[in-house]
Parts: sequence; C-alpha cells; structure tokens
Amino acid sequence: MKKYVCDVCGWVYDPEVGVPEAGIAPGVPFEELPEDFECPLCGVGKSEFSEEE
Repeated sequence: MKKYVCDVCGWVYDPEVGVPEAGIAPGVPFEELPEDFECPLCGVGKSEFSEEE
C-alpha cells in the first residue's frame, strides 16, 4: 500500500500503521479514509496530501 505525505507539514500516512489515536486501524488504504480525515499534526484535509515518491 502506498504512503501519502501531507504537503503542509510533511506528516506521512502509512496504511500499514494507520492512525490508532484517530480510530484508524492498520491496513486502511488512504483512498478509504473518511472524506473528513485531517492531518493529525496540522489539521489540513485529504486534498492536501500527495502520494509519496
């Protein structure tokens, strides 16, 4: 599964880890995150993330 990086602060969403503190279990691909998902560090939405190279 692909990782996605926040364009604003550089935080990386790793689907193998998920975001347990936000209730997102490991194994959830970025595309399946809720539309209201926000970066846990800076609070921007999914549209501000890019696929990690």
